[in-house]
Amino acid sequence: MRALIVVDLQVDFCPGGALAVAGGDGIVGAVNDLMPDFDAVVLTQDWHPPDHSSFADNHAGAEPFSTVPMAYGPQVLWPRHCVIGSAGAAFHPGLAVDVADLVIRKGFRARIDSYSAFFDNDRTTPTGLAGYLRDRGLADLTFVGLAHDFCVAWSAIDAARLGFRATVVEDATRAIDLNGSRAAAQAAMRAAGVTLS
Repeated sequence: MRALIVVDLQVDFCPGGALAVAGGDGIVGAVNDLMPDFDAVVLTQDWHPPDHSSFADNHAGAEPFSTVPMAYGPQVLWPRHCVIGSAGAAFHPGLAVDVADLVIRKGFRARIDSYSAFFDNDRTTPTGLAGYLRDRGLADLTFVGLAHDFCVAWSAIDAARLGFRATVVEDATRAIDLNGSRAAAQAAMRAAGVTLS
């Protein structure tokens, strides 16, 4: 059985948002059009407390998009975004949220970021998504959403690592492309066995 995983298609990641991905809102129609072709639809939602350690303004003198060491490895510092309960954390208003079987919220632990739909950035703390998919017999996963080179890529790579069939529909994603991150993510996904279509 097949599941569509819609990654972080939220207001703050779309034009006008706090961490806007260029053209992020331009994929909403394509994502909605894909939904009927799947046995299940899962939405992920970035969901940060105000004191989240990935926010640049929580580090004195730090600039957005700089990198700092964390216990789990290097962490990009982002502009404040997707704060729990904020308008920016809401799903894009055009997204067909009513057909979703499940919403997975991630990034709610203040001391660790969470790009992947499956794990926090320590790569060991699970979100529970893998168990849900296995319990429902959903083994063939297709990923769309934002951003291609961070949360979509990390999710697809983890899916492949966990034994799921993983595909990314690139026309239904958009990338931040921070210092070549889009090409690096594509290479990493291919190396992990993810299909890019």
